[in-house]
Amino acid sequence: MFKHILVPTDGSELSLQTARRAVSFAQEAGARVTVFFAKPDYPITYFGEGALVDPTGPEAFAELAEQKASDYLGAIRRLCEEAGVPCDTLSDTSDVPYEAIIAAAEKQGCDLIFMASHGRRGLGGFLLGSETNKVLTHSKIPVLVYR
Repeated sequence: MFKHILVPTDGSELSLQTARRAVSFAQEAGARVTVFFAKPDYPITYFGEGALVDPTGPEAFAELAEQKASDYLGAIRRLCEEAGVPCDTLSDTSDVPYEAIIAAAEKQGCDLIFMASHGRRGLGGFLLGSETNKVLTHSKIPVLVYR
């Protein structure tokens, strides 16, 4: 039935548990997986007359976000390898994760989005609960929500 599953991650424990179940689901269905991480964009915060509050430069922030993406995606890629499930990884920079998730699923030709019911926010992730709701609301691709 489903042959290509997008599994968004935010690096949280719930997201990893969801990925484990998604990999098992893909194995049973004979499907392949694309794991996706929406990297946050550099947060520019102004205080007063244009003084930046965040001392982290855009380059350092981008490097850290890329490292987090590599860590999160790599962990799930290893789960797929252990299960014999074909897997691709993908990340994109976006401060609107639900749009990035849907765009990634469409671009990759996925026929299912398998995601957690909620997650966390910050450099290590995004608020997957409201993002899940937004994906459910806006996606034309079926969405399976794991709790």
